[in-house]
Amino acid sequence: MHTQTKDTQMVLTPQSVLEMLKDGNKRFLSKKIADRDHHQQVKDTSKGQYPMAVVLSCIDSRVPVEIVFDKGIGDIFSARVAGNIVNEDMLGSMEYSCKVAGSKVVMVLGHTKCGAVTAACKHTELGNITALLSKIKPAVDELVKPDVELTSEIIEDVVVLNVKKAIDQIRKESPILKEMEDNREIIIVGSVYDVATGEVNYL
Repeated sequence: MHTQTKDTQMVLTPQSVLEMLKDGNKRFLSKKIADRDHHQQVKDTSKGQYPMAVVLSCIDSRVPVEIVFDKGIGDIFSARVAGNIVNEDMLGSMEYSCKVAGSKVVMVLGHTKCGAVTAACKHTELGNITALLSKIKPAVDELVKPDVELTSEIIEDVVVLNVKKAIDQIRKESPILKEMEDNREIIIVGSVYDVATGEVNYL
């Protein structure tokens, strides 16, 4: 598999990048991952980087983004924070990825059995975690009701809604990314990784 260069990045379209990510996850699922020389990719990317996408995902150790999409060094900007929440720093990182470095896809990747979402649903309060979980609260408040038992199904619904709200927030709070999407320079997509199967499902 080749390393992304300025020339290969320029000919990519947002839709073709999304298909490459989908194909990568299919290879991961079928145990047919591409043959890569990571040491060569280190050399190839030493003078510059031209990633095809930026993925905002959770810090969960079971969701290593490059591995589950079968991508190599220099392919993806990986922005990771518990609960794949959006804040000013993440927006700035995504704006850099697309406007400056040329990425074509912004993906918010949630995952099943998310500890951060579960903690938010249970209204956990602990140190700086409290402020972080407050950013998941809009999804929690919509689906978790005081008089209804908190089930695993409800938690998974909050995972999905949290991804959707993150995308809404990106479009609302980043005029740069919204304009790029309106001009079809990028696409902004949501997805959820299944920690039990390794499959990425798209919203």
